Amino acid sequence: MAGNKTVKTDASVDDYLAGIAGSRGDDARELNDLLAEATGLEPAMWGSSIVGFGDRHLKYESGRELDWFQVGFAARKQALTLYLTEGFEGYDELLGRLGPHTTGVGCLYVKRLSDVDSAVLTELAQRSVQHTRGGG
Repeated sequence: MAGNKTVKTDASVDDYLAGIAGSRGDDARELNDLLAEATGLEPAMWGSSIVGFGDRHLKYESGRELDWFQVGFAARKQALTLYLTEGFEGYDELLGRLGPHTTGVGCLYVKRLSDVDSAVLTELAQRSVQHTRGGG
């Protein structure tokens, strides 16, 4: 079975963040600080463009296993992409207060960090990490 293409690396998070120009870079650095404080976890690079916090081991019903982070983000061209766990079921009230965003299965997309409520984003990150620890 092929391994996961995106794995934790020893690359510098600070170097990655410093290489992101303009307002997208400002947002990425701010989001990094917010997630570090919200989770109490150290950031690490996963692949070349994802900043992940914490570690977890996943095993799917298919038998596939992989190591992944508890919560993470990437500063993509179109939006900041936040990777949260287990989707957004039960998060309607929080998402309603967040501000402009879209969601995928486990991804939250935000165009500009200044457009969303940072307290709500903090709570989403904390709930996501709590879920990975068996508390949600």
